Amino acid sequence: MAYDLIVIGGGPAGYVAAIRAAQLGKKVACVEADRAGGTCLNWGCLPTKALLKNAELYHTLSHRAAEFGFKIEGFSYDWSTVIGRSRKVSDRLAGGIEFLFKKNKVDYIRGLGSIEGTGKVGVIANDGSRTLYEAKDILVSTGCKSRGLPNLPFNGKSVIGSKEAMILAEQPKELIIIGAGAIGVEFAYIYNAFGTKVTLVEMAPRILPVEDDEVGDALEKSLIKQGIRVLTNTKITNAVDKGTSVELTVEGPKENGTISAPVCLVAIGIQPVLPGGQEPELDRGYIKVGDRYETSIPGVYAAGDITGPPWLAHVASFEAVQAVEGLYVEGHKPRKVRNFPGCTYCHPQVASVGKTERALKAEGIEYVVGKIPFVAIGKAIASGEPDGFAKLLYGKKHGELLGAHIIGDNATELIAEMGLALDQELTGEEIHATIHAHPTMSEVIHEATLAAEGHAIHF
Repeated sequence: MAYDLIVIGGGPAGYVAAIRAAQLGKKVACVEADRAGGTCLNWGCLPTKALLKNAELYHTLSHRAAEFGFKIEGFSYDWSTVIGRSRKVSDRLAGGIEFLFKKNKVDYIRGLGSIEGTGKVGVIANDGSRTLYEAKDILVSTGCKSRGLPNLPFNGKSVIGSKEAMILAEQPKELIIIGAGAIGVEFAYIYNAFGTKVTLVEMAPRILPVEDDEVGDALEKSLIKQGIRVLTNTKITNAVDKGTSVELTVEGPKENGTISAPVCLVAIGIQPVLPGGQEPELDRGYIKVGDRYETSIPGVYAAGDITGPPWLAHVASFEAVQAVEGLYVEGHKPRKVRNFPGCTYCHPQVASVGKTERALKAEGIEYVVGKIPFVAIGKAIASGEPDGFAKLLYGKKHGELLGAHIIGDNATELIAEMGLALDQELTGEEIHATIHAHPTMSEVIHEATLAAEGHAIHF
């Protein structure tokens, strides 16, 4: 059967591309080796958020019940049910994507896809059979997988990646996490909330290295207060997997010597998953694409994590739509990613968009800072969530928003307004002229904007 478009990979880039192309009247197939939704829906973004919600609820009820007037006797949890709820969420969402495929008449092909030249895709099914499909265009969106350490390979038991961290049959009493980016920090929060003794090891000077320095410092203090052992600016000089435990030799300002735990989660980053067959031109291991998301192979395009950073589901979906509309919408000029929000869903949450102070200083851009703590916001006090702050960076000359950095409750929801403001080059004057409902957490944006102008009302 010949198609207009075959998409290899069914994650946030792949399934979105397939559905959008079908909406534009094209005959489309989506090839997925695992299950519709890819890593994000099955082993990443969504199931981890289910675990994070469980962790937040348990931590609140076990540590703060009296604060809210609750008396709970014999309070406990069932680990298998916690993990099971996460998997049910994943199953429901993946099933939803399969329904959307049917609704939009996208052919869903289970198997391992490969590029067999211009207009040809080979698929190896689970039973080993191989089928060759033809299409006018091919879009590769095979994504990435967890990157391991050469001297500490994954074994699914004592050395695990993020996938195994979501489905451990038994909760470990102790856990070492290597890497304090978003994935490492989120799992540190989850396991610590349920009572696991967590040690978080990071080579950089602070956790969440890509975030604003003040935000990283504030989150580190919060995690330490919650009971997590945080070792920043720390190198691992030796690693030994003993099968039932892992021993790391570390060097840093807080620890020099050997640390050990029954389980070690390696969260140092990800690596590309290339399709088989003909290989397009690569850039540092990722597929190189042009302005229209085209690869070096005629008729083959690529979008999402497989094309390199930023490795974010929402960026992947954006790129997929741009690539498809560039192909099938007359006159459409595909956009490249310019501004994108980054979110970390621990508690307190972290979210940002645009430039950090560190970047503005390095580029020599003059700016003003508006910073307001959540304790100044009535809704935050009423909700029992006064920790954190919003920090907005505005251009000194024209007053346009340059960057937004939030740590606190609902930060990952609040950042959307800042993304719109940044994309539309709104000024502080335009943002503070926008009435923010009272009482809401969003008032922290209004107040931080006023603070940048030197006349905050509530702080």
